[in-house]
Amino acid sequence: MRPARLSVVTAAAAVAALTAVTGCAEKSDAKAGSGAGTVEVTAKDDACELSTNEFPAGHVELAVENKGSKVTEVYVLFPDDRIVTERENIGPGTKAKVTAEVKAGSYEIVCKPGMKGDGIRQKVTATGGTPVKRSPEMDAAVAAYRTYVQAQADETLPKVKTFTDAVRAGDLEAAKKAYAPSRIGWERTEPVAESFGDIDPKVDVRADGLEPGQEWTGWHRLEKALWQDKKLGPDTTALADTLDKDLADWQKRVGKAEITPTSMANGAKELLDEVAAGKVTGEEERYSHTDLVDFKANVEGAQKSYELLKPVASKNDPALVTELDKQFAALNTLLDKYRDAPDSYDFTSYEKVGKAQRKELSDGVNALAEPLSKLAAAVVK
Repeated sequence: MRPARLSVVTAAAAVAALTAVTGCAEKSDAKAGSGAGTVEVTAKDDACELSTNEFPAGHVELAVENKGSKVTEVYVLFPDDRIVTERENIGPGTKAKVTAEVKAGSYEIVCKPGMKGDGIRQKVTATGGTPVKRSPEMDAAVAAYRTYVQAQADETLPKVKTFTDAVRAGDLEAAKKAYAPSRIGWERTEPVAESFGDIDPKVDVRADGLEPGQEWTGWHRLEKALWQDKKLGPDTTALADTLDKDLADWQKRVGKAEITPTSMANGAKELLDEVAAGKVTGEEERYSHTDLVDFKANVEGAQKSYELLKPVASKNDPALVTELDKQFAALNTLLDKYRDAPDSYDFTSYEKVGKAQRKELSDGVNALAEPLSKLAAAVVK
């Protein structure tokens, strides 16, 4: 779960798909090149300036530059406020590119300086345009990934019930044991869940990610009860019931998610961002210290997307595929050092992972994230 997010509302109906892929932010003083299909986004502390508010549907590139003094995020939203794509951690003086596959329709581009509040919004319109054609290989990748995310949701619910049953029974130790396994399927496919906007804040928000007036529910509220409060009762029973209900909603809706080859590539990069922002720092599982379980699940989810897109990427950019194979293998080997047994999901408690070891893990994530940010470009060539 990321820190505080944009407020969202539940989608009432399917809307035209907009799916984006994100490149790495990089230091640069050069002006972003403009051209057909390019929208320049200048993010400031008090403004979100666009070179145009109207562009042809199809492939569109957002060239983002942060000229403010704060780290910012840039979002693209559907009219109902669902988060379609986002680019996090764009530091002052840095740039990022977002290549989007857009159908005709209305959207909003949002800059979020300081990564707080609802952000500064600009309405945009994608007009006319020719639908982007996909190869049979791309269609096969999308179909296989859709099957994967549904299977992850289906397999998660029984594991969650084991966890919530233990909470309802007041069995502290059984609930602790079931907590991390109940989250694996969610962590593997989190970008898809986040695309709905309203589910993630209910089930995976941390205390510091709450919006004003938001009730704290979900896994991390129960995590605090188990490891810090060390107490279960009527309030945690109600939280367990709510978690079951919210995740059942996720399971029913995940099959309707908008998925394209570019959203798969973008999602893989987002999962690495999740690792960098929460798992490596130890912020995600601050009470249970089960961060390495989430870490591994995020990497597995990213690798699944990559493997499904690999047949296309290998034709367009074989050097990138070679590098990605290398870096995925290196990061998985590094994670294996912290397993209690081969192929086990029992990992070392993160509080026992020292500063130097955390730095090594962070370096491994960064080494993979850089080439992974180029996967989308390789897919849409």
